[in-house]
Amino acid sequence: MVSFFCLFVFLAAIHDAIAAVTFTVPQQAHTGTYRYAPLDPAPVGISFEFFAFPSYFTNVSATNQCLSNWKDLTGVWPPIRIGGTTQDRAQYDSATSAYVVYSVANPADAPASLTFGSKFLTLAGSYGGSVVVGLNRGKNNIQNTISAAKIAVSEVTNLLAIELGNEPEYYSRNGQPIASGSWSPSIDAASQNNWGISVGSAVDKKPVIQAGNSNDSPPTWGAAELIATENATVKQYVQTYAHHNYPGGSVTSLMSHRGISSNLHVFDADVAAALKEGKPYVFGETNSVSGGGAAGVSPTFGAGLWTMDYVLRASYSNISRTYFHHGTVGNCQYCFWGRYSMGAPYYGAYVATALLAEASYLTALDDGSTNYAAYVSFSSDGEPLRMLLYNSDYFSGSGFRSSQSFVLRGLAGSTLKAKRLTAESAMSRVDQGGTVSFGGQTFTDGECTIAGTEALESLAVSEGPTTASVKASEALLVYLQ
Repeated sequence: MVSFFCLFVFLAAIHDAIAAVTFTVPQQAHTGTYRYAPLDPAPVGISFEFFAFPSYFTNVSATNQCLSNWKDLTGVWPPIRIGGTTQDRAQYDSATSAYVVYSVANPADAPASLTFGSKFLTLAGSYGGSVVVGLNRGKNNIQNTISAAKIAVSEVTNLLAIELGNEPEYYSRNGQPIASGSWSPSIDAASQNNWGISVGSAVDKKPVIQAGNSNDSPPTWGAAELIATENATVKQYVQTYAHHNYPGGSVTSLMSHRGISSNLHVFDADVAAALKEGKPYVFGETNSVSGGGAAGVSPTFGAGLWTMDYVLRASYSNISRTYFHHGTVGNCQYCFWGRYSMGAPYYGAYVATALLAEASYLTALDDGSTNYAAYVSFSSDGEPLRMLLYNSDYFSGSGFRSSQSFVLRGLAGSTLKAKRLTAESAMSRVDQGGTVSFGGQTFTDGECTIAGTEALESLAVSEGPTTASVKASEALLVYLQ
């Protein structure tokens, strides 16, 4: 009996050793065999649907606080983009004193047409962070767009760029006048190039255009394809190249680290093409599932874990900023916050921001081929700041919740502090009473203020490898300083 027990313990130890993942943590950026990506000061941003933007800043009290929480971590306001489907339904009206003018049969609907005034852009100009403003190209009224662009340049102090149209590959099926004849990537590229020169020269600003803004997977409608059509005159007006991305799928497939890595590799060639031009590449609009999200996927903790890992893998892939789209107030499954409740994905964005805060470089210790991720952020002088460990195994909330051991080599010090991102399961929803927490703390519904007592875990560091355990559908942020 004793021999059988010893054998069982021995086999269990072997299983644990095989199951563990091992990483060596570099003590200086740009050392070892790892690749290090430079970081934007604020990689996590928000995209507001054009018609809904004023409501988020005048009727949703959580907006400013949610953005301020990230500013408290990074020292800078997160970037915002104002655009989406309704930017190509919107016409500038210099005579209106309203932010926006439209009518809908149901408050949950987006308007089929709308007008906006200078007050809309003045509101955008009051924001403390960088702003991208999306304007109409679909209606093929370039003079109206130039009038709006001139107000944007004068009123939006932190204007980073202007978009000329949203997801042009859908113009034909949406009946947009600019695509009334034939329409293709090459015709759209010629249109983008001509409009970019016309608008850029009219506002006398360069660079000023966020180019691209398509949603279909590259290479078709992608940045590399667009860049190949541009001459030097066009390029001098381009500030950034942007693409949209909505991976979709189930909670299990969405939050899978392997799946996230695979999804982002689709954009490698476009990123490389933009960087070759010396221009940043961004996800100008993105979220879990298109069309405002899916009720069974987008509000879940699993989608929050996807948000976290997606930001980090995108940043590691040299995608400078990731703007998460927020649609109709009160009818938005993937929104991080609303008037009355928080969304679980906000926690993932917050943790990603916490890892990247005030960092200059990011590396991934894993190759993206498994469900287990490890990232390290570094200061401007190359010192390691923080490390994030992610176990993307799916936990439904019933049965045994497995745990993954991360064996870490090269850590310095005797004891490190850590904060855990966790919930009852990957399916937990804050808006349905589920509890999501980071370091024992939560964000209050309707206000987005931090509540609860911070719970720090200790990670003992020995001369040999150090082991950290992360349960299925969890992440651990380790402070290396």
